[in-house]
Amino acid sequence: MDTLELQPGTLWPALLRQTEHALRCEALRPIETTETSIEDHGVRFVVRQVSSLALKARAREAQVSVRTATHTPCNPFLPYDPDLFVASVSPTHVALLNKFNVIDHHLLIVTRAFERQEAWLDLADFTALAACMAEFDGLGFYNGGPAAGASQPHKHLQMVPLAPDGGPGGSVPMEAAWRDVPLACGAPQSVPALPFRHAFCRLDLAADNAFRDEAARRLESAYRALLAAAGMSGIETKGEQLQSGPYNLLVTRRWMLVVPRAAECVEGVSVNALGFAGSLFVRDAQQLDVVKRWGPMKLLERVTLPGATILPAAPG
Repeated sequence: MDTLELQPGTLWPALLRQTEHALRCEALRPIETTETSIEDHGVRFVVRQVSSLALKARAREAQVSVRTATHTPCNPFLPYDPDLFVASVSPTHVALLNKFNVIDHHLLIVTRAFERQEAWLDLADFTALAACMAEFDGLGFYNGGPAAGASQPHKHLQMVPLAPDGGPGGSVPMEAAWRDVPLACGAPQSVPALPFRHAFCRLDLAADNAFRDEAARRLESAYRALLAAAGMSGIETKGEQLQSGPYNLLVTRRWMLVVPRAAECVEGVSVNALGFAGSLFVRDAQQLDVVKRWGPMKLLERVTLPGATILPAAPG
């Protein structure tokens, strides 16, 4: 038995155990929030006011300070904190707890060896993601570069459960935008209710470890089709396939969404992939006022590439 492969049925229990351990030894530093709901374009956005975002900002500043003083890159994933280690997912990836989590049981799916966050996702990435998605019903996402909300240069996908117990049946707020739209499974489409450039497709992935290799291939195929549909391409740089621009990827067992990005923030309000799931984060009341003034959908539109979605709207 390959000990580097995630064994079926073990990820969620390991996630619970390691969360308890990391909280006890203070390796995990949850960020407390207060929530506000804002309805916009039929989507009930959740805006989390994060009073301790400064904690994460100070940690990032400390990394920059170390990097400047030593002239070497500071990488929290090499080596990773063993108190945050959850599981070996595959020969190429490990699962870690997100040290500064806002959402409970926030998982990082990190490459064992250094790869750039701007590198194209490949089959190994989707094999690791599919293994985790088979274990519990979650939202996987990727911040492709700093302008898309990435805070670390080391390639890592992320995943949060859609239900508190990791079971099926959860959803994300943005699903209201396409719930009644007759989109074809697997075919790149646009969603009329989304006013920003994007590419979307429905998926139907089995929640079964026996099909994880097939699921990985289907995820990679859908990802490449959506990137192409959204006008993105790979750039060959010193033998490495890098993305042509920043973007966000969101994926569940039921759908995938790609959003090309133009900027990280609007008036200081930073947007990462979770914004396109309907979840925004602000530091204080002033930033909350920015979200209210712009409206969540307009805010998302402002950080995406200009111009209309390049795909035809779905029929019906």
